[in-house]
Amino acid sequence: MIPIRDNIPTRHFPFITVIIMIINILVFFYEITLPEEELEQLVYKFGLLPEDVFGFNIANLVTHMFLHGDFGHIIGNMLFLWVFGNNVEDVLGRLNFILFYLLSGILAAFLQSIVSLLSGDVSTPMIGASGAVSGILAAYTRLFPFGKILTFIPPFIFLIFTLPAWFFIGYWFILQILYAMFVPVSMGGVAWYAHIGGFLAGWFLVPSFLKGPLKL
Repeated sequence: MIPIRDNIPTRHFPFITVIIMIINILVFFYEITLPEEELEQLVYKFGLLPEDVFGFNIANLVTHMFLHGDFGHIIGNMLFLWVFGNNVEDVLGRLNFILFYLLSGILAAFLQSIVSLLSGDVSTPMIGASGAVSGILAAYTRLFPFGKILTFIPPFIFLIFTLPAWFFIGYWFILQILYAMFVPVSMGGVAWYAHIGGFLAGWFLVPSFLKGPLKL
């Protein structure tokens, strides 16, 4: 299922959401200009390995969120970030939103790295905004459970539904769990546990950010 838009109006323009999207898109277009060998070097330098996570390599804990593997990867992440992030930013405030986004991504990386260590897959760098965006989805679910999501269901061109947010995101989250259970970590190239970890981080963090003093 692909979200098109929601029905929740925002009070302020989502500057931080847009800035995050622009940075991701610019970095991606830089990536695709690189020869394969240089791109691989970039991914290993700024992507995230388990040793970076447990060595608290702060730089890579952040930079990995701004790298993407292909057009489908970045389009999916940025679409979900736009549809759901603008409303979460509107409620949390700009500074809180930045901190929430980054922390969700970092905690997502911890869970994925634990699973990678347990499975013996310690040499594949993790990249992408998926963990942070998953935290945004969790926050949206808690803040707007009955928001209406205009949803496109491929491959049926004219099959478009309006679904409540709790159903759309709940269905998405169940799929992440199923994929994590039945797709080996070394296959598919998708960090399913980062999606789960980011979602759980966002779910439990958002009440604290709502109560926090950083309301800008």
